[in-house]
Amino acid sequence: MKSYEPCALPLEGLDYQRLFAHVGNANAELARYDGLLQGIVNPSVMLSPLTNEEAVLSSRIEGTQATIDEVLEQDAGLIKDGEKYKDIQEIVNYREALRSAHHYLDEHPLDLFFVRELHKILLNSVRGQDKTPGEFRRDQNWIGTYGCTIEQASFIPPNPLQLLDHLEAWQKYIESNDIDLLLQSAVVHAQFELLHPFKDGNGRIGRILIPLFLYQKKKLSQPMFYLSSYLESNRDEYYLHLRNISDKGDWNSWIEFFLKAIAEQAKSNNSKVKEIMSLYDNMKAKIHDITHSQYTIHLLDAIFDKPIFKTTDFVQRTGIHKPTAMGLLRQLKQENILKELRTGSGRRAAVVSFPALVNIAEGKKVL
Repeated sequence: MKSYEPCALPLEGLDYQRLFAHVGNANAELARYDGLLQGIVNPSVMLSPLTNEEAVLSSRIEGTQATIDEVLEQDAGLIKDGEKYKDIQEIVNYREALRSAHHYLDEHPLDLFFVRELHKILLNSVRGQDKTPGEFRRDQNWIGTYGCTIEQASFIPPNPLQLLDHLEAWQKYIESNDIDLLLQSAVVHAQFELLHPFKDGNGRIGRILIPLFLYQKKKLSQPMFYLSSYLESNRDEYYLHLRNISDKGDWNSWIEFFLKAIAEQAKSNNSKVKEIMSLYDNMKAKIHDITHSQYTIHLLDAIFDKPIFKTTDFVQRTGIHKPTAMGLLRQLKQENILKELRTGSGRRAAVVSFPALVNIAEGKKVL
């Protein structure tokens, strides 16, 4: 098998008649979602459940096994070692890469330097140190069953000697505007995956880049549109369409799949965001009625930002005087808004959860 020879960008010979119905639908659904996004006062807090979900599901596509509530439990110090800790650390790195990228893109372009910096964050973990974090590969890699030789590979990415030229052409394509930005996003993602420029983490970096590209092109008001839920649910089809680009040059089927993914995920995100916003509004009224506190919004934002937390961390993040903060938490536990996962004793802080928000994030009742 020969190594993959990437197509020149922009692509020629696409079946626009076939694709444009999907282009229109994807754009309409994404616009509805972004309209909702623009109405959120503090999206980084309100939509932290979506960010956590994306980190978990994108990592799950690559075989990492952990749930959203386990990630939140590790944040609160309940999981400290073992294989589960290593899995979660990879997810935490993914979440950190997502969050840091947002601020970077406000002042810098989405370029190859930025991609390497993202990779450095992603692989800053117990399993990533031998995978040359932040460096494009200098060796030939290949994809296939575990332990297979290059002769047995199902896909061989481009030769490393030509890799940088292909990546620079990919960056130049990102800087341009194709006939439609969502169609262009499909091409940007697939080309990156087929170039496979890193020793590890290519899938996760490629999926992080989707909302960042749309945000930089001003297609989104916030880089908070995550596709991994759809891609994880349709994993076999996802990989099959990518494979058919390299095997058959079938870009049309891939773009069609990707545009369907955008439309379906936008609908799903719409429902979840409305659910989160409804919970926020209900809790704002309820917490104020229970506590009659001037700190209602401080308290509410803190439990939305981190729905599983140590009480000491809560005091530090909110800046509320400790006796007052502990009294507020006690009131919310008594009303079953918060639930104690670990009782405090001596110097060890209690760990508390906000089950209603965790349940929305997980899509099922876990607490």
